[in-house]
Amino acid sequence: MGMEKKYSYSFITTWKIKADLPRVWEVLYNQEAWPGWWKGVKKVEALQEGDSGHIGKKMRYTWKSLLPYTLSFDMTSVHIIPHSYMEGHASGELEGVGKWYFNEAQGVTTIQYSWEVNTTKKWMNLLTPVLKPAFKWNHDVVMRWGAAGLAKKLNAELLQA
Repeated sequence: MGMEKKYSYSFITTWKIKADLPRVWEVLYNQEAWPGWWKGVKKVEALQEGDSGHIGKKMRYTWKSLLPYTLSFDMTSVHIIPHSYMEGHASGELEGVGKWYFNEAQGVTTIQYSWEVNTTKKWMNLLTPVLKPAFKWNHDVVMRWGAAGLAKKLNAELLQA
């Protein structure tokens, strides 16, 4: 009966950037260009096209961070509200749900990212009890790189990362 899936990792990241929402949205929405500005994103490749609103679009992301491993996973778009919300479901070496929320006030765009995932790599699962703090730290580093890269790409001031 309606059992909610439990995820090993639950991250909430908030970025505030002094830039108008349509510009911020455009850069984050164009995920295939992320490797050009987001340190840690090694590759983003389209696996399947979605419908006219990109629902069902499937992308493969390959990430490399400070820790000595790469992660690849596929993300399928399941819900998009332009300039407001993006949701994708991950499968592969990470599985779970990623949600981007956007809003703007007084010329400052706030982006909140919610990432609820499980690892599927056997070594990661075995070491989760010990390495969970390192995995969390690693996620935070990669997200700070994203905030800094976004601000630089938009030539905008980063207020919070």
